Amino acid sequence: MKPFAYVHGTTIDEVTGALDAACRPLAGGTELLRLIKGGLAAPERVVDLKTIPGLAGIERRADGWRLGALVTLARLASEGQVGHELPVLAQAAGAAASPQLRNRATLGGNLVQRPRCWYFRDPLVHCWLKGGERCLAADGHNERHALASTGPCHIVHPSDPAHALVALDASVLVAGPRGERTIPMADFLHMPRQEAWSETALALDELIVDVAIPLPAGSARGAYVKAAERAVWDFALVSAAAQVTFQGPVVAAARLVLGGVAPVPWRASDAEEALVGRSLDDAAIVRAAGAATVGLHPLSRNAYKLDLVRGVVAEALRRLR
Repeated sequence: MKPFAYVHGTTIDEVTGALDAACRPLAGGTELLRLIKGGLAAPERVVDLKTIPGLAGIERRADGWRLGALVTLARLASEGQVGHELPVLAQAAGAAASPQLRNRATLGGNLVQRPRCWYFRDPLVHCWLKGGERCLAADGHNERHALASTGPCHIVHPSDPAHALVALDASVLVAGPRGERTIPMADFLHMPRQEAWSETALALDELIVDVAIPLPAGSARGAYVKAAERAVWDFALVSAAAQVTFQGPVVAAARLVLGGVAPVPWRASDAEEALVGRSLDDAAIVRAAGAATVGLHPLSRNAYKLDLVRGVVAEALRRLR
């Protein structure tokens, strides 16, 4: 691993004024240090954000929730009121990684993590995302890759909370030398760009400050279901974040977001439309689960994911009854 200098940040303005390709921010460290060890990042200086005050708060306001970028996933998963009002997010945070990692990993760091594609992570492989000529997963080992990507890269985004935040219509407040800006969570994650430093809308000199979530309607219910090879310390093969608002027994609005199927959180719009105006009975759930696969096209080795999509969507919806 290439040596680097380690310094404590004091203010957001100070840190963002220093950030560039040679100076990177450190939150929980569960991702950045792994990238450095794998040769995917080579900063000369790392700035610890945990010494900056005000980035680790959880606040419920009249207009919604504000979650600091340094809130740990463990805290999100265990905070009682978050679990009561935003169960889809609490469940997604609790499904991430392992208990040890959740105690260290932060919300902001989780959102900006790089893909877990084994070709991208292999330092001996020069894949398309790292500037190579082609995506080796297109006709290689693509068991864990996307169903909703036409190429040239078939990664999936590894975050669990990101999909819940899209379901909750959240937005991300970022700060940089040019000031602050708010980015809808649905636009924060980008499709793959060759030789990019991240798959997000962040500039190199910007930081996530917090995540804003509008208050759900009183009749809203949410659930997150994840299918993985291992129960802990594993990324989703497929996941579903469901946020549904009811009017009596009838679905008034629905947001269904799939993970493990695309380079970004994937809105299952056909499944959402299949639910609205209907009671959440067994027939409606089966219909929505089937509609969730519209637009998904497997690669040579991941057709099994279509069955997983139907399964996680059906289970998430059943949990809302």
